Amino acid sequence: MEKFSIRGGKKLKGSIEVKGAKNAALKAFAVALLTTEPVILTNVPEVEDIKRMIELVQSLGAKVERLKRGEYKIIAKKITNCLLDPGIAKKLRASIVLTAPLLIRAGKVKFPHPGGCVIGERPIDVFIDGYKAFGAKVSYKNGLYEITAHKLRGSKFIFPNISVTGTETLLMTASLIEGETFLKNCACEPEVESLANFLNSQGAQIIGAGTPNIRIKGVKHLKGGVYETIPDRIEAGSLAILAAATKSHLKITKCNPEHLDSLWSLLSKANVKIKTNKNSVEILPSASLKSVNIKTREYPGFPTDLQAPLCVLLTQAEGQALVHETIYEGRLNWTDELKRMGASILSLDPHRIEIKGPTKLKGREIESPDLRAGMAYIIAALCSKGSSVVNNIYQIDRGYEKIEERLQKIGADIRRV
Repeated sequence: MEKFSIRGGKKLKGSIEVKGAKNAALKAFAVALLTTEPVILTNVPEVEDIKRMIELVQSLGAKVERLKRGEYKIIAKKITNCLLDPGIAKKLRASIVLTAPLLIRAGKVKFPHPGGCVIGERPIDVFIDGYKAFGAKVSYKNGLYEITAHKLRGSKFIFPNISVTGTETLLMTASLIEGETFLKNCACEPEVESLANFLNSQGAQIIGAGTPNIRIKGVKHLKGGVYETIPDRIEAGSLAILAAATKSHLKITKCNPEHLDSLWSLLSKANVKIKTNKNSVEILPSASLKSVNIKTREYPGFPTDLQAPLCVLLTQAEGQALVHETIYEGRLNWTDELKRMGASILSLDPHRIEIKGPTKLKGREIESPDLRAGMAYIIAALCSKGSSVVNNIYQIDRGYEKIEERLQKIGADIRRV
């Protein structure tokens, strides 16, 4: 098993570019199956989750051609298989979005409970209930869900809880079914708006994406098209936090700073010096950092995917901070390893911790439990005195493209071994 060997304590300097958002690109592969015409995806990050999605798409009968790095051509003339390979789907949470094109194109789909990161229960009720609202029938047998539909019709559906993937999946489905659909309490993330814009460019009729209420008028077919993956706001935010935590001077390019307003607000309160431009952000070294309380929220609030990196920064900040994780239960469990590195963290309950700083972190061997905690461990190791080893880096490779090579270019002492 590969791992990262990291020696901390070095200041970083230079420029690092942000790759395309995997959470946007994954859904674009599903959109490509909604049409028989060619679809080209650009600025796709070359990460493990994308590789798994390509394997799934190919197993369903689509042809996927890699035109060059970060660019793929998908043609789905026929859907030849209605089962999402359990061996892959159980490892990839986003696999559930493929249920939309299969239900539209083939009238049925079988799939296991989707997997991914182990960060608390992530139920799929919202997908099941949404499909039922459209007229589908759902059953569960031998570890597989089966959804069938002779004819789907538009409907009103209110999300009981905000769900990004749920919004995207029902958005895709509603685009190609008869009648009008009204979705309420939708996710407002930039990835949702980007997906809707792509669908509209193919002929869909979607109004309101990026707001809590979305109207979709079903059309009979979608054209092919070209999709440019938006920049990964979570990667951009993670890199900004890395720079701030190590008190380094770093310019982060090819990003959209407007997607991270909640982060810039918190970092400014933490005494981090920030310069934002249209497509870049510059983090300047701060003499001292101040503690700030954080509470994760759906967009445009502070993203849960940046909670772990920001917790590391708070170990280097003066004062006491309360961290409240409102989205997923168990997503603070990763901080046990941070405590062993020397952090002063008090667990209050499954959703809240207190962090006192600043503390001197010490290098040690740690295991990455999930994608975002893995990136946080890299940041912690680079803040630490001495050497660290991060194991289970497949979790990190799921969402960060060649992260060690890119960090080496800005001065980080990190190696894949």
